[in-house]
Amino acid sequence: MSEADTDQFFSDLHRVSLPLKQIVYEVGAPLEHVYFVEQGVVSILTKMANGEAIEAGMIGLEGVVGLPALFGDEISGQQAIVQAPCTALRMGAAECIAAFDQSSAVRKVMLRYTGALLGIATQTAACNRLHSLQERTSRWLLMMYDRLQSDDMPLTHEFLSTMLGVRRTRVTEAAGELQRLGLIRYARGTVTILDHPGLLATACECYRNHDQLFG
Repeated sequence: MSEADTDQFFSDLHRVSLPLKQIVYEVGAPLEHVYFVEQGVVSILTKMANGEAIEAGMIGLEGVVGLPALFGDEISGQQAIVQAPCTALRMGAAECIAAFDQSSAVRKVMLRYTGALLGIATQTAACNRLHSLQERTSRWLLMMYDRLQSDDMPLTHEFLSTMLGVRRTRVTEAAGELQRLGLIRYARGTVTILDHPGLLATACECYRNHDQLFG
């Protein structure tokens, strides 16, 4: 975006801290703000009537939380929860909509990001149906690394089971196998990636497709 667009529309953003597991948006909550993530990760979860949930999107420093507000949604249809502690620039939804409507440069950036995010969502849907849990776990850990740029990530088996939509016992088995292979270390609620090439070799094709979408 041009300096003029930045000065006109984004000069009054507020930096906020979002701690681990904070719910940014709950299902049915009004979309009053959008958040441009600077550091950390927010997961977008699709929740069912029985309380079960699965991750539909992962947003890090490349993305925006609250994007549906730009397309006319006033109420959140999904839950947004902090997966790794965040700092983000918060902007009123109305102000962001004005920037989207008035600036072709802002609109172009937002639409490109939206297209990439939709591509990831459809790829993830196929991945959840067609690939093994070990492949999916490796893919997920690599996606987390890309956003955190750190080998260490806060993670419990319970949280990962929600992200992948499987029972905790199955996640424990998959993570245990990756640990036995020397690809990761898991201790005290922290997963550490030890072997990136090895983890990449065990991940499904969806990770490489994801990498292409976000460049």
